[in-house]
Amino acid sequence: MVHMWCFVDASHASNKVTYRSHTGIFIMLNSAPIVWYSKRQNTVETSTFGSEFVALCIATELVQGLRYKLRMMGVPLDGSTSMYCDNESVMKNGSIPESTLSKKHNAICYHKVRESVAAGWIQVGLIKIESNLADLFT
Repeated sequence: MVHMWCFVDASHASNKVTYRSHTGIFIMLNSAPIVWYSKRQNTVETSTFGSEFVALCIATELVQGLRYKLRMMGVPLDGSTSMYCDNESVMKNGSIPESTLSKKHNAICYHKVRESVAAGWIQVGLIKIESNLADLFT
């Protein structure tokens, strides 16, 4: 049995030309790093919450793909993947089903994350800013 951890972070409007946010993702399998991801987001976000939630959605898609590949190779996973972010609002909105989001792309990200939480594939948790390993990639 192996366990997967995922650390997610975003730097809001870090690009001073386009004002797009930057996503950083770090995925570990049994304490070994297997994926690190650093990329500018496709949309301009007006809030830190929006950029962090888009980053969580991207991380959810990466984790789902990895879980599928591991399952196809016959590698048993130990429960759901622990996903850690340093934004309390993102953690709460990703974990509770009563949230409503006004922007369409944020609402789509919300439903993607909520679907994965409801299926038991991921669980979203809060981590201190200084302990978030994905901060290296933003």
